[in-house]
Amino acid sequence: MKLHSYVVARDFGFAPNPFYGFCTLATCKPIIRRMAQIGDWVVGTGSKTRRRHGHMVFAMRVTETMTFDEFWGDPRFFLKRPNLAGSKKQAFGDNIYHRDPVLGAWCQENSHHSYADGCANQKNIANDTQTDRVLISDDYIYWGGSGPEIPERFRGSRGTDLCAGRGHKNRFPDLFVQGFIEWIRSQGEHGYVGTPLDWALSP
Repeated sequence: MKLHSYVVARDFGFAPNPFYGFCTLATCKPIIRRMAQIGDWVVGTGSKTRRRHGHMVFAMRVTETMTFDEFWGDPRFFLKRPNLAGSKKQAFGDNIYHRDPVLGAWCQENSHHSYADGCANQKNIANDTQTDRVLISDDYIYWGGSGPEIPERFRGSRGTDLCAGRGHKNRFPDLFVQGFIEWIRSQGEHGYVGTPLDWALSP
């Protein structure tokens, strides 16, 4: 079991998407989506620019993985298909990729990763689809902008800092991982707990 940690630079409830009973990471972070295995933990921490450095955004234990086409076609995740005319929860849906059945090219739904006029954003398509894999969890806590401060014992006081800089971290000692997961479990919370921080900045 590994722990993968990264800084959530923009928290719109899109990557990850914590709604409808599952936390899914289907866009951004292609390296983590490629490397994380079932049973691993993926955690996101707050950013300095949002004045949330050293605070939790989410923690998810990977319980399932699938391809984009599988994700798109699974009825459990139809509600995660974006609807920009709906609520914010609907607008930031992350079930946005599937292949054209004839041409085999990637289709990108009108979404947070498209251009404002609805046209496909080829840069985002290239980055997101370089790893054809979605991480799924039904064992997660998503705090958004109200996450707890991470205890000092996980912030470098013993030589290991959970909070990543650029990219991500996944080389943590076993005892560190065990202690951190115990701390997460001790929060006594599950699922969607708090609102995405950046919703306050969006219409």
